Amino acid sequence: MAIQLYDTLAGKKRTFVPLEDGKVRLYVCGPTVYDFAHLGHARCYVVWDVVLRHLRARGYEVKYVRNFTDVDDKIIRRGAERGEDPTALAARFADAFDEDMDALACLRPDAAPRVTGHMPEIVALIEQLVASGFAYAPGNGDVYFSVRKFPEYTRLSKRNLDDLVAGARVEPGEAKRDPLDFALWKGAKPGEPRWPSPWGEGRPGWHIECSAMTLAHLGAPIDIHAGGKDLVFPHHTNEIAQSVAAQGDGLEAERYSRYWMHNGFVQIDDEKMSKSLGNFFTVRQVLEKADGEALRFFLLGTHYRNDFNFSDTVLGEAERRLVYLYETVEKAERVAAGAAPGPATPLLARVREALDDDFNTAAVLGILAEAFTAANALADRKGKKSPEEKAALARFAEEAREVGRALGILERAPAAALVAIRDRAAARRGIDPAAVEARLAARAEARRAKDFARSDALRDELAAMGVAIMDGPSGTTWKVE
Repeated sequence: MAIQLYDTLAGKKRTFVPLEDGKVRLYVCGPTVYDFAHLGHARCYVVWDVVLRHLRARGYEVKYVRNFTDVDDKIIRRGAERGEDPTALAARFADAFDEDMDALACLRPDAAPRVTGHMPEIVALIEQLVASGFAYAPGNGDVYFSVRKFPEYTRLSKRNLDDLVAGARVEPGEAKRDPLDFALWKGAKPGEPRWPSPWGEGRPGWHIECSAMTLAHLGAPIDIHAGGKDLVFPHHTNEIAQSVAAQGDGLEAERYSRYWMHNGFVQIDDEKMSKSLGNFFTVRQVLEKADGEALRFFLLGTHYRNDFNFSDTVLGEAERRLVYLYETVEKAERVAAGAAPGPATPLLARVREALDDDFNTAAVLGILAEAFTAANALADRKGKKSPEEKAALARFAEEAREVGRALGILERAPAAALVAIRDRAAARRGIDPAAVEARLAARAEARRAKDFARSDALRDELAAMGVAIMDGPSGTTWKVE
């Protein structure tokens, strides 16, 4: 089965056929780095990380580019508020973003261009647009794109041009010929970062930046351009217009990117989470309380095109499910120790089919749940395991790991993962692991002395703290209930 993906430009699922056999050029719009990444960013980049992983697993050689917008109105304002150089502020938050994405097991892109490193390319692209008549410089240092000269302007957003005109406005100081036109270059204002250009010192508009970086690192057309659905209009709409117009031959949107993909929002109380609304959680705030892999697991539980609500309750449930997965893999590997894997099961084929169908991670988690239930039943069955049963458990563990790699989960050693998740949960509940270990040591001593009343009392004391203990052949372990 070929990969089917939902193409926003077409408004339907399409069979994915790359421009070059066996190779994919993927561009994802990156963050504007004026603050720490929030959960909306986490959802976005975990989604495209799974797309990247699956494309590579299907044998494609993928060049993945994700940019940083490191000069922007928001960055300039935040720098002024904090008395910090905006370039230094953006660099600091770009580094923090990388750290947060690492914590979510997102693979690093092959290139992570920054706007400030591509000013010559941006200026050259604007010059092409001015020379071809698609852009104009009114003489005040600004340059604008003439929207009405691009006939496919509303094709991606499916919006009505008359409605856009009614909602458009000209800000004080702008010299647009038409309210729909958008800035490619902004003349320098006092105290702002600036770069030289044929129209005077200034800085680029937001939209031209991604076009220049895409063309510089991937050329045109590319295979897939992706980002959050809030970018459909105006950002991606404007990207298409300027990028296609600059090429000169034909004005079809596909001359810039063949497929356009967009992810849904994370919501709080059914309202989009965003910094501008102030109803957001940063990734770092969440990771103070929850394991990064648990957050990733939670984010994969909804199809990428759908919006969903965030809450501590559902995140906690995701963490418990992740613990269950790791416990099952650990149990299967322990019971099957030394056995060669048995025959392949339908698991990997079913997972690939779900991911081929517009990267349906929610369906994959459902398929995994079935496989893990069966593996637990087999591992927990009383009596000595036959060679065939051990082989089946060995195969399950191997296939579970492979599915995990496709999703970016289950890549840690089970024991280490369980301890890390447990300790984070303990910190969240105010439980001191050292105090737990001291009580477990005292309980073990009481059991050796056959002081079962003391042993039971210590178990009850731990239970009152919110700690469950498990006695097994390899010793006693504990977890937070």
